[in-house]
Amino acid sequence: MSLDGKVALITGSTSGIGLAIARALAAEGAKVMLNGFGDAGEIEAVRSELGALHDGADLSDPAAIAAMMARCAAELGGLDILVNNAGIQHVAPVDQFPPEKWDAILAINLSAAFHTIRLALPAMREKGWGRIINTASAHSLVASPNKSAYVAAKHGVAGLTKAVALEAARDGVTVNCISPGYVWTTLVENQIPDTMKARGLTREQVVNDVLLAAQPTKRFVTPEEVAAFAVFLCRDEAGSITGANLSMDGGWTAA
Repeated sequence: MSLDGKVALITGSTSGIGLAIARALAAEGAKVMLNGFGDAGEIEAVRSELGALHDGADLSDPAAIAAMMARCAAELGGLDILVNNAGIQHVAPVDQFPPEKWDAILAINLSAAFHTIRLALPAMREKGWGRIINTASAHSLVASPNKSAYVAAKHGVAGLTKAVALEAARDGVTVNCISPGYVWTTLVENQIPDTMKARGLTREQVVNDVLLAAQPTKRFVTPEEVAAFAVFLCRDEAGSITGANLSMDGGWTAA
């Protein structure tokens, strides 16, 4: 099945996993709306490359989300594919966790998905076809210390996915989440020098003993792997996959 003419909105798609998914969907013929922050010139280059629209909506603001969704419908058409990928992180012990960071992580990592889904679902139901894919995390299944907000939000994404999947089960709409382990992105790569300095470790030690400590394969997931999985979930062959939390974590959560 081709995705020609399908309208796809991917949040957090100006870099990393989201950009890889946007590129993969565009390559299948989808009409894409990008969302996210970053260097204006780089975003414009990507927008031009994909023939896409870009909306810089702040996903912590429900009104901005609603405006972005309305613009997508007006300029591209009713949404067929929604990928909730945007996310932020903060690491601190729970008794030292800044409340404003908790609120921001829950807003962007979880509440934004609720707002996009509630606004996208009516048009999908009307068409009798839709795909909602949420980027969760291995932390939707297991926890790590000092990541209370992120773990809570990602567990919430998994629960939201299941609930909406049941509500939309007879409407031709599937709802799933992909839960990657550590994915090799610029964001992760840029953390390595600081961790080397802070812990007195070599680059190899940071990669193997810190970042990949929990991944038995001892290799990073690639954004392209996640993107290929997302494209498959959009195909008719994946029509019976719904309400699933699909791990792509090199065996992290198998233990």
